[in-house]
Amino acid sequence: MTNATALATGSTREQILAVARGLIETRSYLGFSFQDVADAVGVRKASLYHHFPTKEALGVAVIRGAAQGFKDWDAARAREPKDALESYFRMYRNTFRAGSAMCPAGAMAPGWGVVNDELRMAVQELRNTQVTWLTGVLSALMPERKTGASVASLAAYVFSVCQGALLSARMTGRVEDFDDAIVQLRSSLPG
Repeated sequence: MTNATALATGSTREQILAVARGLIETRSYLGFSFQDVADAVGVRKASLYHHFPTKEALGVAVIRGAAQGFKDWDAARAREPKDALESYFRMYRNTFRAGSAMCPAGAMAPGWGVVNDELRMAVQELRNTQVTWLTGVLSALMPERKTGASVASLAAYVFSVCQGALLSARMTGRVEDFDDAIVQLRSSLPG
């Protein structure tokens, strides 16, 4: 469901989550307040506390929703490993709107030192879910790699480059900067 669809048809909680995710992706976690969310949803700020007792609780719900979205994205696709990796790059480019937004997990980094442990753990779990998925895909693409540790390191590298490419494209507002980074990433991968 897109943010606009959630706003038009969703429950108040879904609307709050959609708005918060959009604000996190475009402003970062530190770049919005409960009042910003309340104004966008059209409710009083006090109403937000009925659904989320703190901004951190809202952030955790957004990140857990993103993690579930990733799992749903993966489950909906039966692909060969090479196609899966290309689909992952497209997901980053298109779902996270390279050039105009960030992954919600990556958008938490600027506030890392001020968010609570539960929110940090939710972000780390999302990262670990993607790195584990990438490890499986890369292992299938490179069966000659003997150790899981080297494939896991490569998977962490792929994740990091995708996050960095989003950040760079966000800074310039140019999706082409994301695309250029992914071209270089592809060329650095074995096989």
